[in-house]
Amino acid sequence: MRTWLRPLLLILPLLLLTVPPAALAQTSKLDAILARGTVRVGLAGDYRPFAALDKATGRYEGLDVDMAENLGRALGTKVELVQTSWAGLLADLAADKFDLAMGGISVTLERQKTAFFSAPLVRTGKAAIARCTERSRFASLAEIDRPGVKVLTNPGGTNERFDRATLKAAEIVVFPSNATIFDELVVGRGDIMITDSVETRLQQKLHHELCAIHPERPFDFGELAYLLPRDPVLKAWIDQWLHITIESGEYARLTAKWLD
Repeated sequence: MRTWLRPLLLILPLLLLTVPPAALAQTSKLDAILARGTVRVGLAGDYRPFAALDKATGRYEGLDVDMAENLGRALGTKVELVQTSWAGLLADLAADKFDLAMGGISVTLERQKTAFFSAPLVRTGKAAIARCTERSRFASLAEIDRPGVKVLTNPGGTNERFDRATLKAAEIVVFPSNATIFDELVVGRGDIMITDSVETRLQQKLHHELCAIHPERPFDFGELAYLLPRDPVLKAWIDQWLHITIESGEYARLTAKWLD
């Protein structure tokens, strides 16, 4: 079993006990999903290995796409995948464009002000990735945050927020497509990118020119989870489904399929 899964197995049962009994008696979005016969899952679609949209075919693929299908089977409903964006994630959830969002979403206190999160699935943190020929230049944040260093970031998400809160001297270059931003790094339109450590590990496999820089020691602490409306009943059901999916080994199997 993966080491980062073990703590979650201990936490999940405790989280399921935190829902107030009075809230359980209220009408839930879960009832609406079951009545509709379709669960709508929001995806930014530009974050491998969790969810990536092939614009040529219009099809999504990734770990959380497989998990969405697993969710639909568990609910006994169809699955509708809905395009969203990192910048519009909370607004689209509030506008009821989807029932929950997947695809490698970072847990933040700011997002928690207006939404719920499922039990966390991945422990991560921000780490750097650069061309292998230059990684020795960027062993620390102090070495990254220097005049003349170009730091690539995608707009509207936790990567950009981390960069703007942390970097004072380096130039932050916003590139609109997270799906192709690593190609920009390969060809030298930026010197480095800071993103989730799990993504740096994957991207160095997909781009042999790039190397993750100590992803085992990220700059901060982070977790990835599913974004939910403020509905205790739906959250309790999703957390129980995740608990069963993890305990059965299915989540580990899908993780190995997309990460290994």
